[in-house]
Amino acid sequence: MSRHQNTSIPTATTCPYCGVGCGVLARVDGVEGDSRHPANQGRLCVKGSALHETLATDSERSFGPRVDGKEVDWGHAIARVASAISDAVRNHGPGSVAFYLSGQLLTEDYYAANKLAKGFIGTPHVDTNSRLCMSSAVAAHKRAFGEDCVPGCYEDLELADLLVLAGSNAAWAHPVLYQRMKAAHRASRKVVVIDPRQTATSELADLHLKLRPGTDTLLFNGLLVWLDEQQVLDVEYLRQHCSGLESTLEEARLSAPDTAAVAQGCDLAVKDVETFYQWFAETERTVTAFSQGINQSIAGTDKGNAIINCHLATGRIGKPGASPFSLTGQPNAMGGREVGGLANTLAAHMDYDTPGARQRMADYWQTDKLADGPGLKAVDLFEAVHRGEIKVLWVMGTNPAVSLPESARVREALARCDVVIVSDCVSETDTISFADILLPAAGWGEKDGTVTNSERRISRQRRFLPLSTGVKPDWQIISEVGQALGHTQAFSYRKPADIFREHATLSGVGNTGDRMFNIAALASLTDDGYEQMQPIQWPVSNTESGGFESTARLFSDGHFSTPDGRARLVPVQARPAGQQPGASYPLVVNSGRIRDQWHTMTRTGLASKLFAHREEPFIEVHPDDVARFGLSEGGLATLTGPSGQFVGRVRGTVGQRPGEVFVPIHWNGQFASSALASELMAATVDPVSGQPESKYGIAAIKPLTAQWQARLIQPWGQTDLPTPMAAAFDYWSRQVLPNSTGWWLAGKHRADWSELGWQCFGREPELVMEDESKGTFRAVWLKENRLEAVLLVESEASSMPGVEWLDQCFADAGFELEHRWSLLAAGSADIEPAGALVCSCFQVGENAILRAIGEGCNSVEALGTTLKCGSNCGSCLPEVQALLNSALEQDTEDTSQPVSLEALTGRKAPDTADSGAGERSRRCRFFG
Repeated sequence: MSRHQNTSIPTATTCPYCGVGCGVLARVDGVEGDSRHPANQGRLCVKGSALHETLATDSERSFGPRVDGKEVDWGHAIARVASAISDAVRNHGPGSVAFYLSGQLLTEDYYAANKLAKGFIGTPHVDTNSRLCMSSAVAAHKRAFGEDCVPGCYEDLELADLLVLAGSNAAWAHPVLYQRMKAAHRASRKVVVIDPRQTATSELADLHLKLRPGTDTLLFNGLLVWLDEQQVLDVEYLRQHCSGLESTLEEARLSAPDTAAVAQGCDLAVKDVETFYQWFAETERTVTAFSQGINQSIAGTDKGNAIINCHLATGRIGKPGASPFSLTGQPNAMGGREVGGLANTLAAHMDYDTPGARQRMADYWQTDKLADGPGLKAVDLFEAVHRGEIKVLWVMGTNPAVSLPESARVREALARCDVVIVSDCVSETDTISFADILLPAAGWGEKDGTVTNSERRISRQRRFLPLSTGVKPDWQIISEVGQALGHTQAFSYRKPADIFREHATLSGVGNTGDRMFNIAALASLTDDGYEQMQPIQWPVSNTESGGFESTARLFSDGHFSTPDGRARLVPVQARPAGQQPGASYPLVVNSGRIRDQWHTMTRTGLASKLFAHREEPFIEVHPDDVARFGLSEGGLATLTGPSGQFVGRVRGTVGQRPGEVFVPIHWNGQFASSALASELMAATVDPVSGQPESKYGIAAIKPLTAQWQARLIQPWGQTDLPTPMAAAFDYWSRQVLPNSTGWWLAGKHRADWSELGWQCFGREPELVMEDESKGTFRAVWLKENRLEAVLLVESEASSMPGVEWLDQCFADAGFELEHRWSLLAAGSADIEPAGALVCSCFQVGENAILRAIGEGCNSVEALGTTLKCGSNCGSCLPEVQALLNSALEQDTEDTSQPVSLEALTGRKAPDTADSGAGERSRRCRFFG
């Protein structure tokens, strides 16, 4: 794919990140939000705005399949995949083959993969990385409603008079949706945030319930009991439309007899619990939006049902501004659910145990090989790979070597597997390193099909780039393998529209209204109609004029997808969160997303602006624990759990509860030496959904005492440390900069920098500055008047200069001799350091914001007008507001004078003009 190709007319397509499903107008050189798309109405977050920067370059992709490390043609690769599968089936049965799919696949890709695996190979072992983010919500929906259905729509988040955000840092994880929530805030509206951490989303909260991790079920069980005692249940709605109230209340009373018991168990103030309960009771239009903090738990399904129970008991479901609402994590997790992407489901919202479903599927696909029962869910699937029961594993568009819990064991499993097949749009990931067969798949921009967002809205993803030579879309790769296995007629698709029509038709087969998922009306779409298809929410029906009609809300009539049409309140126990901390592992570990990165960084790791907000892996720690464990703010620390380690930079914050820490999920083996959050999570799963616990691990922490810290800056695209250096470091992480590649380095032992420089670059540096008494070493390698490398070594990270100016120097053709000494200072006196990045959209740093505050910008709006910070996606607004609050608190004595950066931040602004010129004769050398 050429990064320099341009197109004059933008293509209306869909963002490939979170479940919001934003519409995008895309060109290869830039993107903008689609104002006509109902999900985002023209807004984009910083990740969406940087999509054009995440188009992989030629060096980051494969342009032809690889088998056993050797490039082969597609015919050979397809034959090799087919023979591996057929050999395994013949010798070990169809259950020896497994597929692991992704919420990044388009619905048409997903459908073809499930049809091939479950319908024609006959293996039930097909699961998806969506198991890791929303399968507990799926299970909760099915237990309560009889079908996996999100009842509400995005408009409800705006209409609600009480918005409850449970386990959702929407400001960072769903930023465009969060801005819609924030824009709807009004005097009569209240927002409750339920989260152990104080996050950016907490800024919106009228009440933040900073509960003990894992106690959400207790909180909502207590709410149900309290609503009953206050006689505010909707008795008539329950009588007509629901079952199970009494048994559910009986179970809830065992752990939550009163608000005092709830407060004690959740570690909350009784007053706060009662306030939440009172608000819920008196507010008819209530939406409870829940996300990964609820789902990613060994009790995730029960937590989801505890929330749904309260909505059913008050009749608040499927009404404007009133519903439980699962916020999906991935762009097409919902589409995968529609086609049976989970191991325990069939296509079109049918289950293996749905009466007549297997026969219906077999007849529709005209196959006698349909899998006869549910397959292994993700964690169990990889355990079967580890045991040798799975002989062939096909991974599509995901990175399980990083994302699954106890990921070291997953990597062992991949290494043991007879044949690992990986389809992906990049050439290197932690998982690809185990691939026996690598199939280069189309990436975003080259893909054509549909996705379904969190509000059941199907949108077109349209290709705006020509398909690169040697690359194929996933649906085509799957179809060619299906044909090579002898199923020519079943996989004779010519284009995605063919698959979509088959998928749409299936949704209506045998569906007499018992399944809400029904898009059979769209089966009549012509190729041109499919191309022009506008976003639409299922179920879809025909209109008298020949068009199509969406359905915004489900269950408004009180009829559900259960055999008797009644919803089920589900008795749920308030269970402990998992293994409790103790002497060996005294801390509870939480993990999650950060604002500007996505999943395991295989895409966002290509964009420099997405690194600027959080440059390194980090550990958020309460200040009391920073002191308790001898840590230092900005220093490195090692978290050690029962199954692995995580090394990151310490960030002290009162947003953490004492005794708990937070780590990001994104860093992988391509970007850091030891920063896999999954290493700290045990492979324990929810017994109903099979979703692994990702919000609760246990660990010990200690400082990584480094004798030195360093930054190495090299030309852009350098993805590997020089081998001699890599062996000398106890910590490293890689950062993509606009014009170069930056490395953070640290070591416990003294290093001979001169010797390392010789080993890596074959010569002494052209510029060097060293002060052994201060532990400072700086060196510059030049080649033909261009920068080849810059090395900055300090005894402490806090002494390290910023590298923004140095990065710009890598774009320069050369340097005048008199300016070269500035390279050793890592800056120019003419340029003010940006400081920590706050607004990624417009690259606004902390220092610029503080300077503007000092010059009179005394509101977020004024800062946005002056600097543009917060004026695009708005996800930085909580940080902008925090800086403003801090500055205004300190600027109380003399408002006539600008406030200094030192006064505002407690840090002296670096003097970039001081390159140590006064001591050059003693410690600086210039060669050449």
